[in-house]
Amino acid sequence: MVKDYNNILVPVDGSETAERAFDKAVKIALDNNAHLDVLNVIDTRQFMGEMQDTLISGDTIYQMTQDSEEYLKSLKEWAKEHFNFTDVSYHIRYGSPKRIIAVDFIKDHHNDLIIMGATGMNAVERMLMGSVTAYVNQHALSDVLIIKTDIDNKKVAKPKKKYF
Repeated sequence: MVKDYNNILVPVDGSETAERAFDKAVKIALDNNAHLDVLNVIDTRQFMGEMQDTLISGDTIYQMTQDSEEYLKSLKEWAKEHFNFTDVSYHIRYGSPKRIIAVDFIKDHHNDLIIMGATGMNAVERMLMGSVTAYVNQHALSDVLIIKTDIDNKKVAKPKKKYF
């Protein structure tokens, strides 16, 4: 018997692959009559220099949070406009995307499926930092679906403004 999913997580980072995953997550949520959590993890560690105790300013964190919230709202509006889907919540977390997506968020929100793009990084970033998708695929507390293609070659969710 195929499992019905009730609570789906789709992490997004502004990349085209993440937006493809968002589109498919909306479609799968509709097909399963499921709730969709859209998550953006702000990895503040990427802004630390060689000195690990250097902190980014409060203004920078505030602006990153504002940009993230605008981006997530635009995706939620896109789901309503293009799929008439409204059972969407968006979330912003700070820290390691790998750990938050694979374990922490799942524990808090009881998601039974994670849908994410193949990768939002280029080859050098994957080599230096490791792929978030690969980590989540290996360590997630729920099923993981990795998206590589569009829905029937339709346009993917594209916010009006580039946030990242």
